Amino acid sequence: MLFSEFMSQALYGADGFYSSGRGQPGRRGDFITSPEVGPLFGMVMARALDAWWRELGEPSEFCVVEVGAGTGHLARSIKRSVVDCADSLRYIMVELGPYAPADAVQSMPPGQFTGVILCNELLDNLPIDLEFSGRLLSIVDEWPTVGMRPVQTAAVAFVTSSIDRLAKGRVVAIDYCGTDFANRPWTQWLRTYRAQASGQHPLDSPGEQDITCDVDVSQLPMTTINRTQTEFLHAHGITELVEEGRAIWHERAHIGDLAAIAARSRITEADAVCDPEGLGTFRVLEWVVGL
Repeated sequence: MLFSEFMSQALYGADGFYSSGRGQPGRRGDFITSPEVGPLFGMVMARALDAWWRELGEPSEFCVVEVGAGTGHLARSIKRSVVDCADSLRYIMVELGPYAPADAVQSMPPGQFTGVILCNELLDNLPIDLEFSGRLLSIVDEWPTVGMRPVQTAAVAFVTSSIDRLAKGRVVAIDYCGTDFANRPWTQWLRTYRAQASGQHPLDSPGEQDITCDVDVSQLPMTTINRTQTEFLHAHGITELVEEGRAIWHERAHIGDLAAIAARSRITEADAVCDPEGLGTFRVLEWVVGL
């Protein structure tokens, strides 16, 4: 059995980590992604969507498809925060896990559309194969410490098919990425997690832990824009939102109501999603179509 087959079953099979509901995002789950840090990340993404809607000529239907939407944290933040595209927005969540929101679907809408296909920390969970000296390794082969590299056929297929689905718009993928895989120990780019801590060897306890791999951007279709998450967030106004929150806090701190507390939390949320040793180093990959 190739590793891609094992990984697919371990994560998405009948008793897989995600299909069984064991793998859930959030502070009480197995991992925290940028949308779970707080609403600020979604607020910035809403600003980006407003800008992209204007860039597309303000279409009457602006379809945003979030693939791997999880429990809907990002979707809720975005839909509360969009301004310019609010009346045109058709937001579709695609999620296969049992924790999916009630209005999520299991596949993208048919045919081409104008809008955005968005995924946050999806590509790293798509099954990979492991190549060593030009040969794909099976799960019973001995894994060398150095010299392997991931073969990300599923990620390439997802990005390619997503680009093809758009008449106009962009595909946006946010994830942790890597380089120079073959010259690094595989434990630096192929990892497991459970309950927000490092897990066991990837072949151990299938279905009981997350399996994730750094994304090799060089294997994907050439990006239009490739920048860090920090750079993306600053380009779309995170500093302005934080300063707005700071002003609200100073104005309402003596009241201490929910509005004041939420505004103040923007500061710590910004620190987390722009962390130069963590989430801030993620890459935001964009493929612009038809513009």
